[in-house]
Amino acid sequence: MLSYLKLIFIVLYTTLCSFLALILSIVDRSFKSYFWLSRVFSKGILLISGIKIEVQGLENVDKNSVYIFVSNHSSQFDIPALQYTIPTSASIVYKKEIGKIPLFGWQMRIGPYIMIDRQNVENALKSIDKAKKIMSQKRFSVLLFAEGTRSKTGEVQPFKRGAFYLAAHAGFPIIPVSLSGTDKILPKGKFKIRKGTIKVNFDKAISTENIKSRKDEIELMEKVRNIIIQNIREEN
Repeated sequence: MLSYLKLIFIVLYTTLCSFLALILSIVDRSFKSYFWLSRVFSKGILLISGIKIEVQGLENVDKNSVYIFVSNHSSQFDIPALQYTIPTSASIVYKKEIGKIPLFGWQMRIGPYIMIDRQNVENALKSIDKAKKIMSQKRFSVLLFAEGTRSKTGEVQPFKRGAFYLAAHAGFPIIPVSLSGTDKILPKGKFKIRKGTIKVNFDKAISTENIKSRKDEIELMEKVRNIIIQNIREEN
C-alpha cells in the first residue's frame, strides 16, 4: 500500500513540475531555471521514495567544462539520480516515444533536451548534430545511456555507438558514470518502489581528441563500458 501511495505522490509531483518546466522553457531560453527545477524535481522524487544517494568522483568533474556523460541504465530512478548529482547543466538524450507523454514529454521537447528517433538513421544523425550545437553554443554537457534502453537484469548490456560517434565529432571528453542500486529499488517492468541507496561514481574524464575512425570509436566504447562495469563491481 505504501509503495502505491508513493507512486501516486510521484505522479502528482511529476505533473506539477512538468507544468512548471513547460512554462520556464518558454520564458527562459537560457534554461538556467529549467536546470534548477530539474534538480529540485529530482531531489523531491528521491525524498518521496525514501532513497539515499552516495556520490564518488565529483573531483573529476569541472563545473565550468563541457562533457559527454556516459552511464549504464537499469531503472527509472537513474535519471533523477543523475539530474541531482551531475554538477553541470546536462542535456539528456531521450527516445522519441517519451516526447509523446502529455506535459512530461512536452516539456522535454521544448526544453534543452535532445530527442532521438532510434528507428530512423537520418533523424538520429540530426539529433547528434543538435547535441554538438548544444555543447558548442550553449556550453551544456550531454548525458547518454549508451545501452539504449534499461537493462532487465541490472547487468551492463552491450553499448551502442551513438555516444561515441558524438564524442568523435564533438571533441569533448567523456566521463564514465557508474550507477548501482537502482535496479533493486525499481527494476524494469516493476511498479513497487523499495527504499535503498543509489551509488553514483564519476570516473576520470577521457579525451576524445584522437578519435579519428570507426575503429577508434569502438575501442573507446569498450574502454568506457569496462570502466563502468569495474566500478559497479567495486561498489557492490
